[in-house]
Amino acid sequence: MNDNSSEKSYTPLQLRVIDSLRRRRRKEMGFRLLGMTAVTISLALVVVLFASILSKGLPAFWQATFVMNVHFDPAVVTVGPKPERQSGETDAQFDERMMAWEMELGFVDFNQLILNALAKVKPETADHVRDAMALVTSGERFALRDMVAENPALVGQTLTLSLLADANVDVWIKGNIDRTLPDDRQQLSARVRQWADELYAAGVIQNKFSTALFMNPDSRSSLASAGLAGGFIGSLMMMLIVIVLAVPVGVAAAIYLEEFAPKNRWTDLIEVNINNLAAVPSLIFGLLGAAVFIQFFKLPMSAPIVGGLVLTLMTLPTIIIATRSTLKAIPPSIREAALGLGASRLQTVTDHVLPLALPGILTATIIGVAQALGETAPLLLIGMAAFVASVPASPFDPSTALSSQIYLWQANELRNFFEARTSAAIIVLLALMLILNSLAIWLRKRFETRW
Repeated sequence: MNDNSSEKSYTPLQLRVIDSLRRRRRKEMGFRLLGMTAVTISLALVVVLFASILSKGLPAFWQATFVMNVHFDPAVVTVGPKPERQSGETDAQFDERMMAWEMELGFVDFNQLILNALAKVKPETADHVRDAMALVTSGERFALRDMVAENPALVGQTLTLSLLADANVDVWIKGNIDRTLPDDRQQLSARVRQWADELYAAGVIQNKFSTALFMNPDSRSSLASAGLAGGFIGSLMMMLIVIVLAVPVGVAAAIYLEEFAPKNRWTDLIEVNINNLAAVPSLIFGLLGAAVFIQFFKLPMSAPIVGGLVLTLMTLPTIIIATRSTLKAIPPSIREAALGLGASRLQTVTDHVLPLALPGILTATIIGVAQALGETAPLLLIGMAAFVASVPASPFDPSTALSSQIYLWQANELRNFFEARTSAAIIVLLALMLILNSLAIWLRKRFETRW
């Protein structure tokens, strides 16, 4: 009643003003509520995305592994002693004897060593060789061969080794396949599935942290041994090329355009083109790299050198634009004071402007490199989606990248195994990008100067 009486004492103009203020406050509250809702939904979607990736990818860091005593039986590993260089022997003669010894070692049936080890823990496997070999991934015989090649003194010894289980066994042990499916729809025979369960219950098969995921290159013959080493080294080489080329060129171009270049139609044209390049789809850079670096300069396909050059072209506009924005943020009074004290334009930029702009420049370059790390589309067009089962030794060797490796694994026909493997690779890639972004934040805080 008091409110009504108080409102009656206002003039019509005052009442309109009060009503307008109420409407504005309601709209402001509605806008705030809408903004908070949008932020909440965005954060919830990010949490769902990360939760989905982590829930699928984290189990892939642990892999079904046989822990067995493997006897390097001299009756099986029938090779002579490893050749040693003799006095007066030429390099060609020594290499010939070494190649002959390695060829002899390659004919050894290392599968028999695995079968003998399985027979000790599961005697019935000796009567079913094919089913027994379905338990352990095929790549482990090469691991045993490499061990003997590295240390021939192992022949005659017994070692407790960790051997990766086959990918289908890993899927079965982890329950990533429906156990109620009939035998004709199962990837393993009933006997192998029974053995896997019994060996897992006995502790012979254990879920151990998978070093193969990080130490091995990709593999098609031994899927359980497929790893990220090739893609990781390939990405590392490409990022080094981007840092060596894009960072100094981009920062120097930004400094020149912002501090030294005359303001005319040519610099305006350059600025417009740089801004346009920043908006060009990454696929265009892939086509440009394929046409220029591969077809014209005859650089090898699927090589980190080509990928690094393509990502350099793609990253340059980002670094230039971000660096120029940082330079523009430096107060003009800094330049005027330096020039007033007799410093040259170059001294003003190098001694006064750049130290203040360094945090922003570092942040811009690291974010540009992190963006290049996650690019996939341009790499597909220069052949880096090809299957490469080796770790590159130089930027000119065939290689893949982490992002391309994810693309290849998600299309693998053994979905039950590689779906988790793909999520694990995404976790590794996201971890690298988070590390780079965290480094950018730290460097910005470390070199930040207040004026």
